[in-house]
Amino acid sequence: MNVDNCPRCGRLYVKNLMNLCQPCIKDLEHEYEICVDYLRKNRGTNIQELSDATEISIKEITRFIREGRISIANAPNMMYPCEVCGTLIRDGHMCDSCRSRLTKDLANAAKETVDKSSTKKASDAAYRAVDKFRN
Repeated sequence: MNVDNCPRCGRLYVKNLMNLCQPCIKDLEHEYEICVDYLRKNRGTNIQELSDATEISIKEITRFIREGRISIANAPNMMYPCEVCGTLIRDGHMCDSCRSRLTKDLANAAKETVDKSSTKKASDAAYRAVDKFRN
């Protein structure tokens, strides 16, 4: 039986899919229900207003949205922060500028790797293969 400490409260619990102890799972479900009830009554709210009104952290609300438990399709003002810079976004994990910067950085790193490997000579290697059948 696998046991661990709950990341929210520190209690010892038997590991499960949520990686939380049972009291924390109940608290999380209660927070979710509070968010959903508030959003049903106040469709035009944003994430800061939701957090202030329900006293639930923006981090938890963002978690509910990313898990697909709270849909923002019919909530035009509901956005959550980019994981890199904090800019408010409606889908994914990063805003467009962070995504394009990451793509550019990856392309540059790949280009540098290809450039370094193409300039390296065969004689610089630790071992050389000899083709016995070549004339």
